[in-house]
Amino acid sequence: MSSFKRRKLDNDGDAEDDGHFAIRPSKHNSSHRDGPRHAQSQGPRPRQQEFDGPEPGVDAQDQTALDRDWYLGDEGGATLGDDSHNPFGDDASWEDQQREAALLEKKMAARARGNPRAMQRQRENDAWETNRMLTSGVAQRRELDTGFEDDEDGTRVHLLVHDLKPPFLDGKTIFTKQLEPVSAVRDPQSDMAVFSRKGSKVVSERRQQKERAKAAQEATKVAGTALGNVMGVKEEDTDSAGPEPAGQEEKGSSKFAEHMQKQSEGQSAFSRSKTLKEQREYLPAFAVREELLRVIRDNQVIIVVGQTGSGKTTQLTQFLYEDGYAKHGLIGCTQPRRVAAMSVAKRVAEEMEVKLGGLVGYAIRFEDCTSKETAIKYMTDGVLLRESLVEADLDKYSCIIMDEAHERALNTDVLMGLIKKVLARRRDLKLIVTSATMNADRFSRFYGGAPEFFIPGRTFPVDIQYSRSPCEDYVDSAVRQVLAIHVSQGSGDILVFMTGQEDIECTCELIDERLKQLNDPPKLSILPIYSQMPADLQAKIFDRAPPGVRKVIVATNIAETSLTVDGIMYVVDSGFSKLKVYNPRMGMDTLQITPISQANASQRAGRAGRTGPGKAFHLYTERAFRDEFYIQTIPEIQRTNLANTVLLLKSLGVRDLLDFDFMDPPPQETISTSLFDLWALGALDNLGDLTELGRQMTSFPMDPSMAKLVITSCDYGCSEEILTIVSMLSVPSVFYRPKERMEEADAAREKFFDSSSDHLTLLHVYQQWAANGRRDGWCVTHFLHPKALRRAEEIRNQIRDIMVSNKMQLVSCGYDMEIVRLCICSGYYHQAAKRKGLGEYLNLRTSVSMQLHPTSALYNSGDPPDYVVYHELILTSKEYMSCVTAVDATWLADLGAVFYSVKQKGYNSKLKRTTEQEFNKKVEIEQQMAIDREKAAARAKEEEEKKVRKPTVKKASAVGAVRKPIVPKRRGF
Repeated sequence: MSSFKRRKLDNDGDAEDDGHFAIRPSKHNSSHRDGPRHAQSQGPRPRQQEFDGPEPGVDAQDQTALDRDWYLGDEGGATLGDDSHNPFGDDASWEDQQREAALLEKKMAARARGNPRAMQRQRENDAWETNRMLTSGVAQRRELDTGFEDDEDGTRVHLLVHDLKPPFLDGKTIFTKQLEPVSAVRDPQSDMAVFSRKGSKVVSERRQQKERAKAAQEATKVAGTALGNVMGVKEEDTDSAGPEPAGQEEKGSSKFAEHMQKQSEGQSAFSRSKTLKEQREYLPAFAVREELLRVIRDNQVIIVVGQTGSGKTTQLTQFLYEDGYAKHGLIGCTQPRRVAAMSVAKRVAEEMEVKLGGLVGYAIRFEDCTSKETAIKYMTDGVLLRESLVEADLDKYSCIIMDEAHERALNTDVLMGLIKKVLARRRDLKLIVTSATMNADRFSRFYGGAPEFFIPGRTFPVDIQYSRSPCEDYVDSAVRQVLAIHVSQGSGDILVFMTGQEDIECTCELIDERLKQLNDPPKLSILPIYSQMPADLQAKIFDRAPPGVRKVIVATNIAETSLTVDGIMYVVDSGFSKLKVYNPRMGMDTLQITPISQANASQRAGRAGRTGPGKAFHLYTERAFRDEFYIQTIPEIQRTNLANTVLLLKSLGVRDLLDFDFMDPPPQETISTSLFDLWALGALDNLGDLTELGRQMTSFPMDPSMAKLVITSCDYGCSEEILTIVSMLSVPSVFYRPKERMEEADAAREKFFDSSSDHLTLLHVYQQWAANGRRDGWCVTHFLHPKALRRAEEIRNQIRDIMVSNKMQLVSCGYDMEIVRLCICSGYYHQAAKRKGLGEYLNLRTSVSMQLHPTSALYNSGDPPDYVVYHELILTSKEYMSCVTAVDATWLADLGAVFYSVKQKGYNSKLKRTTEQEFNKKVEIEQQMAIDREKAAARAKEEEEKKVRKPTVKKASAVGAVRKPIVPKRRGF
């Protein structure tokens, strides 16, 4: 049994006992004084507390660095975890020597175990020597009673994997109209597709150059090594992660906090000189207000087409409220992104001069900022989907606005098919779909020829120029084009579209380097922007450049529709973007660089014509635009994992997915994989119907695997611990790992490690944070994100409330961490892997090779476990397992008996086939019984209908006199 290691951590000068765990849960008491519920009992903790200024004793630069790194991971770009300084404190040299000796011993042992031939040869030699000594009488064999129980057999347990599938996944059933998989690129052999797979050469060279420079710096470093200890060389005291002296404690709130707490300040002269009312009246949507309301009154469904900046997002809800639609129900507006739902709600509340959360509110996952007075509600489309589980007809809404529907997010597509059925049942419900011009006709046809209403925009002509030949390195070509525009074209700012953060940073660095090589070039301000960038850095792109200075903004596709920057006259389009693509065979999502669609290219070019005539430079040929680009971007529903969506549709009563009206149906293979995963988790039975466990899983807004963890934790008696682990998995990485101090951060991270589980490591971090007063100073010292931990606590409280409402028991297992690992195995046994080599594993079911991530607690454990389960797969240079826990083979055989069994002596392939045949026979019997039950129910229903339709005939006497049919009397006259 693996023990959960508890270490004394540096508590920044607190009492001596505070360094240890203050949380000692009893097995039957779930209320802890230092737990999240204790903090909650002191009053509600508003989300604004997250944006409070740093504590005394925390350096402002460190706080800013933490804030920025938090926002880098907030939208999916999670960082991993830094250098030579040990933030935990004392006797570093002695501890380093002890650690190095232990690591060396473990490596030697691992090396011996890694060579089975050498081990076998050694065992044979030992056995021969023992036999010679016993035969000659030099030694005698005696039995020693140690008082310990012997192992069952002293050998490794081997698992047999059964390739079993339920009858509804026999390959004969069709679940969707899209039988073939949908490729992310139109032509995989085209020039654009080949260039996207290769990537940028200059970016790759620059990455290797930085890695060589870092390796050279580490190679010449003496301090902190064994040689440095012998020579007496000590490291420089650069404890910038810890608190500064008292004289340097003055700090202010972060820029994002100021942005959320204060009134929005305009970045342009227009917004600063006009009131909010005057700004509203200037918007294009305000000019067509009366005509738009008339069309809404006359139609149940309307498609509103307007470009970015027309005011449709902020004004439509206010128009409906002013026209009285809020008297009959809520006015709901869905957004594909949670940040948009929050920021737009804040803007509308300011324009209406009301408090956010009152008349105007928002709701996102794990957060509901509404009240009984709320009339206008902004929310993510996933929130409205979950509300449909409780209220199928969405009766509390009078109008629903689906904003940014042209982005074709997964939840948006599902919601469109769902609301289409609701509209047939509720004739009083109004639906308004907002879209860009490229998708308006498709939405209109989907809703039976719904009218389209165009909001005129203020655009200017754009001169589009294509490249004469294919550009193999899009980053290098973009840098050349920017410099050519800067030295040869007229005034106006430049907008460059790149794929991601690394490309953007490399582009900015190259522009700056090559600009310095020119002779007396004009001044140029280089500004990067991407969705994970902190708000204080994003705001710089809106600032007006000084006189005589041109701005060049390097952005991802966030600048296509989400942001509007005044002054852009030139656009440089690389022709690529990052697309999230799901591989159903490997069971993981990947971010691939792919060519954009024609609609994206037109949208990018249009950004040059917002404030005046402009030019768009496409770094691809016109032929590539015509022949190698899709007309529209592949919808997310055709390129992502659908397990959560299928579970939601099943809970809504959609038994046959062919009956659900998708605008673009998902591929057959993706649907089959999602159904299989749900069946493996126990959410579906052998006939594909929802089980009781599956119904319970729909109550939790998270992945099915984590939902099952929460539910089953009550049976194992460790719901408090699983609640914490699931909450920590629902936020970006809590470990702060700055580039310049990665080794130091890694050393701090190791103090929290549990060598048997990354899940238990996260539990350890949360418990230590709670035991140390939830202080930001403690987080900074130990390279942790305080915002991530506070967000995890909020999510924990929300999930706990759901469990209480479902009358689920909240208990703690105390220090018995093996129970927690067993519970984790129950939720992830379908994602199990067996060790193949040092750090290399094979998925038991798919035989896909995967690696332990270098940041995993099991990576350098010295004795890697034979079997593990993992949370998810991440594809970078290799397939890495994220968040791994060691499990026993017998656990997998017990919990996942449908997939695994322990190999017994004498067990052969014939017996294996017999086991599979017995399973198939069992499910066939279940299937036949279900069919018989359905036939019996249909027969009974048909007989009931016959009794109602046919008149009743009774025999009056034995003679055979027949009474006339009985006609029911009519009432009311």
